[in-house]
Amino acid sequence: MLISEDGKRFYTRLRPGHRQHTHQGIIEHDDLIGQPLGREIISTTGHRYLVVEPSVAELMKGVKRNTQIIYPKEAGRIIFKLNIFSGRRVIEAGCGSGALTLALARFVAPAGRVYSYEARPEMLANARANLEKAGLADVVTFTQGNIADGFAENGVDSLFLDVKEPWRYLPQAKSALKPSGFFGAILPTTNQVSELLNALKVENFGGIEVEELLLRRYKPAPGRLRPQDMMVGHTGYLIFARNVPLDLTPSARQRKINWKNRAADAE
Repeated sequence: MLISEDGKRFYTRLRPGHRQHTHQGIIEHDDLIGQPLGREIISTTGHRYLVVEPSVAELMKGVKRNTQIIYPKEAGRIIFKLNIFSGRRVIEAGCGSGALTLALARFVAPAGRVYSYEARPEMLANARANLEKAGLADVVTFTQGNIADGFAENGVDSLFLDVKEPWRYLPQAKSALKPSGFFGAILPTTNQVSELLNALKVENFGGIEVEELLLRRYKPAPGRLRPQDMMVGHTGYLIFARNVPLDLTPSARQRKINWKNRAADAE
C-alpha cells in the first residue's frame, strides 16, 4: 500500500517491470520489489509516498466497489462467530464487491476454501478482480447462479448470506451445512430480521442471536482527545444461528435453576 502526502492510498501487487500511476507521479514496481517496508519513496514528480503492508481491514476498504460493502467491524465479528480459521470450508452468497470474500479467504488460507455465489455477472467479475489483486483468488471458487437452486457443496463448516431475503434460502443453507455448522446473515432493517428469525425457527436452527455493532472513533490528538464529529450510526444487523435442532442458549428460568444449584453446592 502506497500512501501519498495528502492521504490518498493505492493498493498494488508488485510485478517486475510494472508501474503504479498516481495523481502525483509514477512509481516503478522495480524500485519497491525486495526493498523493506515502512519507508518513503519518491515519485517521478518528486512527491513522497509511504510504503507499507496493508491490513485486511485496509484491503477490504480498498476494493473497487459497485455495491455497499460489509464493513471491517462486521467482518471481524462474522469471522469469529462463524468460527473461521485455516482449513475451513465456507459458503457465502451475495459476494457483491468481494470485501467479505477477501477477509474470509485470508482466514481460511492456505488449506481451506471459500465458495462464493453471486447472481449478477458484473458483480462476480469485479469481486474476482478484487480477490486476484489481493492475491487470494486461488482459495475462492466463484459461482454465478441463483441460490434458490441450491449449493453445489455440502458438509461445509459455515455459511453466510448477504442477500435481500435470506429466509427464502434456509432449506438450501441447511442442506449445505454440516451438522452443528455455523450460519450467519446481515440485514439492514428490523422487519427483515423478524422475517428471518421466524424462518430460522421453522427450519429448526438453534442458538439464534441478533447483534448490531457500533464503532465510535476518537481523534488521536493527545491534547484534545475526544470523539470524531461524525460516525456511521447504522450499517446492518447480524444474525447468527447453528444447524442444530435445539437452542444452545439456556433460558432465563434454566439459568436461575443453575445458579440456585451452584449456590446450594457452595453451602
